[in-house]
Amino acid sequence: MTTSVLLIDDHDLIRQGLRRAFERADDFTVAGEAANLGQGEQQVASLKPQVVVIDVRLPDGSGLDLVRKMRQHVAGLGIVVLTMYAGDEQLFAALDAGASAFVPKDAPADDVVSAARHAAVSPRSFTAPDLAEAMQRRLKPTGPQLSPREREVLDLLAEGLGVAAIARKLYISESTAKTHISKIYDKLGAANRAQAIMNAIRAGLITSTSPSA
Repeated sequence: MTTSVLLIDDHDLIRQGLRRAFERADDFTVAGEAANLGQGEQQVASLKPQVVVIDVRLPDGSGLDLVRKMRQHVAGLGIVVLTMYAGDEQLFAALDAGASAFVPKDAPADDVVSAARHAAVSPRSFTAPDLAEAMQRRLKPTGPQLSPREREVLDLLAEGLGVAAIARKLYISESTAKTHISKIYDKLGAANRAQAIMNAIRAGLITSTSPSA
């Protein structure tokens, strides 16, 4: 007996790599592939896979929306969530949506297969590589502590806004905006915008970035 799996990811190379990994495993059969939410939802209904591996960021919306819908309608379905942004906030969002497992995209493909095995056996039991540590961090936050204004500035940095645009958006001077940005960099241990955003994602302070960021 093999377990059927559906792969939902908009990157063809990712799907190909996952397909090869599952085909190497004797206990899985790849039932189908989808590149967006619409195709994924149709294939879940028509193919009735036992496990779905789904990316969070898809061209037509968030994969977590489909995770919630699948969990509501197919209680025994195993659901593995993949994401490029593997911070605590994303982990708990997957947990809250009803996923069975959460795996960063930079993990080996075999880790996804292992997560799918867990999902097939225990679809309502959540697992993630950093789950215990993430729970501790949620109970006792030890990460960078930003002020409410610094959080606003960080969000605008993640959207790709420059100093002048941030100043206009928040009705503050450019000098004040620069001061906030400098403090954010210090607290996040970053030397530039890109480092600050990536460190903020890892710390669970922001969920994603805009294409211009």
